[in-house]
Amino acid sequence: MLKVASYNIHKGIGTDRRRNPGRIIDVLNEIDADIIALQEADRRFGARAAAIPEKLLEMHSDYQAIPLDVQTDSMGWHGNALLVRKSASVLAHDIMHIPCLEPRGAIMGRFEIAGKQLAVFGMHLDLSGLWRRRQAAAIVKLAQQQENDVPVVLMGDLNEWSAASGCLKDFSRAFQMVDCGRSFHSRSPIATLDRIMHSHAIRSLAAGVHDSPSARKASDHLPVWAEIAVD
Repeated sequence: MLKVASYNIHKGIGTDRRRNPGRIIDVLNEIDADIIALQEADRRFGARAAAIPEKLLEMHSDYQAIPLDVQTDSMGWHGNALLVRKSASVLAHDIMHIPCLEPRGAIMGRFEIAGKQLAVFGMHLDLSGLWRRRQAAAIVKLAQQQENDVPVVLMGDLNEWSAASGCLKDFSRAFQMVDCGRSFHSRSPIATLDRIMHSHAIRSLAAGVHDSPSARKASDHLPVWAEIAVD
């Protein structure tokens, strides 16, 4: 069994409007997942510096950020980052240019962890429904290519407010949707914006939203998680 999670950390800015990366690390440690997809993991302007300093992550967690080799000070690509336990092996990683109205991207990491290999996609999709569907189509195509070799997990903030239409329909044609629950807004969740999906070679055993006092304060999104069995 592996545990995966997705978390929009809002650039480390909490619901009190204060930037505090230490609180994000506290929540990551609470989740205790093997692989975590982050969104808004870099600051928005300038050099796009990482919202969580590398040394802070190294000293106070069991996670490493996969190296995307894009920008020196950034943790991610257009804010998308993947964290994996330090004991895991990173076999491959890539950034993906996807159709966009505003700057958007997706990332992929291929890992060996607990004796299993899998590919994980992290994403943060557009606010526009039309562009979300174009982005979903591009990501599904790339994920299916990986699926020929290894099981695939897709995670991120899809920005999709509908329950089953829009880009959810596009993803669900190819992948299984996990019912995690409402994750936005963290103080009073009303929307299921953050999603986890997986290929048919994976079974979802349990899933949910990580709703703790720390998580309600650390970001405007709550993390979502799933425990999976990889065949």
